[in-house]
Amino acid sequence: MEKITVKNTDVTIIQNNENDYISLTDIARFKSDDPTAVIANWLRNRNTIEYLGI
Repeated sequence: MEKITVKNTDVTIIQNNENDYISLTDIARFKSDDPTAVIANWLRNRNTIEYLGI
């Protein structure tokens, strides 16, 4: 696992089969002390639902 720093926040990067994945939880912690609420709001967002449906 590697980490990058974005706006003074460490974000974890995981590599799997030559693909890179970033941690949404690490990004959500930047916005709030309760990252689960932030992620839940993202998943309820209309744009997210449309994107996942593509």
